[in-house]
Amino acid sequence: MAQTVSVKASINKEKILIGEPIELKLEASVPVGMDAKWFPLDTLAHFEFLDKGKIDTAITADYKTYHQTITITSFDSGRWAVGALPLEIGNKQYLTDSVTISVAFVNFDASSDYHDIKDILDVQSQQLNYINWIIAGVALLSIIGIVYFIRRKELIPPPEIKKVVSKLSPLQEALESLETLRQKGYSANGGVKIFHTQLNDIFRWYLYRKTNMSAMEKTSGELMVQLKQLNIPNDIFVSLAQTLRMNDAVKFARYQPAEQENNDSWNSIKQSIDQVDKIISS
Repeated sequence: MAQTVSVKASINKEKILIGEPIELKLEASVPVGMDAKWFPLDTLAHFEFLDKGKIDTAITADYKTYHQTITITSFDSGRWAVGALPLEIGNKQYLTDSVTISVAFVNFDASSDYHDIKDILDVQSQQLNYINWIIAGVALLSIIGIVYFIRRKELIPPPEIKKVVSKLSPLQEALESLETLRQKGYSANGGVKIFHTQLNDIFRWYLYRKTNMSAMEKTSGELMVQLKQLNIPNDIFVSLAQTLRMNDAVKFARYQPAEQENNDSWNSIKQSIDQVDKIISS
């Protein structure tokens, strides 16, 4: 009876939120005596590696079976595919099926008001001509104004900017700011948004002072990609990614977290600051 090679790729969930971990499982069954070159895992488009588990091997009389579980995540919203991965045996490749993962920023809130697109209104041609003249006039005035302010700016020397440097260390300043924020709470009107905005700013300002990283201008996804280079422990890294994602959801998508989620976010930021400081200072 002919011996065959089988390969398989599977995931434990097809939909995730940005920064949420997902398990990619790779399996291969190879006849005994054949040497296999394992799947290439240098990069996966739109995905980041959180943990590459070891390759487990089981041997029977006729086959060697290999298993590997890889933890990945994505900071790009959309529907992405992990393409077919090749297992090489000699001059032949055996390809897994591709798997597709949907990455979402925040779940759609069905209870929120729905605003439909308004119908197109008919406009008389004469009225349209007036509007065109008005638009042209506004555009001309805008150009004149821009030229004026550019010329004026060239003639006036810029004011001297004094940099305010805290006497506290980056860690001390961050911890004091976190404690002050915790004591203020977030029960006032609009307090939750202010709480998460300041929580995010404290973390980013700490990174800027401690590592000179341009953290204030980066998106949460860009920041997490850069932080990955610090080799932060996986559980803290994943918790931080989820916290930054929640910060964005509160600020931009009007998400209202539960009280426990607010407490978890505060603890996650503090734990992340402590961990980064330990890594940088070691």
